[in-house]
Amino acid sequence: MEIKMVENKKVLIDEQAQNQRYVYRFFKRMLDIVASVIGLIVLSPVFLIVSLAIKAEDRGPIFYSQVRLGKGQRPFKMWKFRSMIVDADKKLEKLLEQNEVEGAMFKMKEDPRITKVGRFTRKHSLDELPQLWNVLIGNMSLVGPRPPLEREVAEYSAYDKQRLIAKPGCTGLWQVSGRNDVGFSEMVDLDLQYIEKSGILIDIIILFKTVIVFIKPNSAY
Repeated sequence: MEIKMVENKKVLIDEQAQNQRYVYRFFKRMLDIVASVIGLIVLSPVFLIVSLAIKAEDRGPIFYSQVRLGKGQRPFKMWKFRSMIVDADKKLEKLLEQNEVEGAMFKMKEDPRITKVGRFTRKHSLDELPQLWNVLIGNMSLVGPRPPLEREVAEYSAYDKQRLIAKPGCTGLWQVSGRNDVGFSEMVDLDLQYIEKSGILIDIIILFKTVIVFIKPNSAY
């Protein structure tokens, strides 16, 4: 899939039609359950190694949870391996002016809050692995738009909010298309393209590309 710019920022997605894709949603959920269970079992050694590395670095918590907004702006607690210092959220306010991504999203390449272990896990997207639990319990899907923060959604236009028509995912078209090299506006366009064209085959292609990103990292930080 290639990145395509959407020049006319109008509300384009038919939410009712998306909700009536019962066959696709059924098989997508089955794929989510089976793949997340297999992933949690097969990757358990990786979970153990990353957990030990995080604990050894600063003795802080292994996991980090954050409230995100999912489909229909419903809040849920998303889990990740902790990749920042313990009081990272308290220091965010001072760093907002150094945001390197335009739009309703914060990204900073040399974020001083990121730990040494966190820099490695982020580069290889290992910090995202606990989200398999979110997939298993139904908060997220394997493939879908990145789940935003409430403060980010507060800045969304009507066009941007179309991202919230679909269940958020651990990976998606944005993550395999350049990630942090792709700005917020382009990310929204990619998410909407995915929602419009989504299907089991497309999901499998994105998952395959995600595995490649694990092995050969893109611009994640």
